[in-house]
Amino acid sequence: MEHHLILRVVTKLLASTIILFALYVQFHGDYSPGGGFQAGVIMAAAFILYGLIFGLDTVQRVFPPKFVHRLLAFGLLIYLVTGILSLLLGFNYLDYNAFDPQHPSHGQHLGILAVEFGVGVTVTGVMVAIYYAFAGRSPPVDDEDW
Repeated sequence: MEHHLILRVVTKLLASTIILFALYVQFHGDYSPGGGFQAGVIMAAAFILYGLIFGLDTVQRVFPPKFVHRLLAFGLLIYLVTGILSLLLGFNYLDYNAFDPQHPSHGQHLGILAVEFGVGVTVTGVMVAIYYAFAGRSPPVDDEDW
């Protein structure tokens, strides 16, 4: 793949642009269509594209599998802590009014941002982990065996 200079250059430009767009979707998801799930898939697409062009070993040096698995758990932890925090404040599980009882709309905003961030982090980790699992497996039959 070393001879595909144009693909390599365009991928480096596109990957950073895709990540920037994923962050936009993540943090504007409560104001417009989008949010954590969409941003997570878009973010993962940047790393998957990078892996398709530069190879699995290269993308795993940039985004190590151990970090991907920790990211997965961290996203779930954010979601869980948001819910437990609302319980500890005397409200229902994931009742965002708990985060600012005097101004419930502010509490809703903070709660949605936290949960959507957790979802985005988790979805990014899951999608990249799936890509690593499929891209890293060895074929059951060698080409010479056909």
